[in-house]
Amino acid sequence: MPQTKRTPAGEALSSLILDLFRLNSLLFTAGDRMVAGLGLTSARWQILGAIVTAERPQPVAWLARDLGAARQNVQRIVNDLQRDGLVTFETNPHHRRAQLVVLTEKGRHAFEAAMRLQLPWVNGLADGLSIKDLESTSRVVSTLRGRLESGQEPDDRA
Repeated sequence: MPQTKRTPAGEALSSLILDLFRLNSLLFTAGDRMVAGLGLTSARWQILGAIVTAERPQPVAWLARDLGAARQNVQRIVNDLQRDGLVTFETNPHHRRAQLVVLTEKGRHAFEAAMRLQLPWVNGLADGLSIKDLESTSRVVSTLRGRLESGQEPDDRA
């Protein structure tokens, strides 16, 4: 017989999920404001960050996978970044059609400038929060993300 109401943990997680949705929206809005003067948006900044943290140039599909985003959305933003001279495309020796996305010097400078703006902002936002609480929250979010990414989510629709 299927459950007809949330467990206490399910209720708490539902509340957390709603807060995370709101937080995500607020973070994107704050990020947009923070980097607007650099000609960036939060989405562009996020993709530049994925390029910077990758060990080597990657195709759009891999960047999208790393970000947990739709390839088409990442492709559109990468095309905008390329148009603005922040990234370039290089031939992929392993795949003729999936070009590699490479950060330009202009792109690196834009990313570094964004990170300089983010430093005092994130430190101020973290002020008064305990490292223990932040680490605990990070573990919970990472566990949930891992379950969803690996397909471990339950199917209780029966």
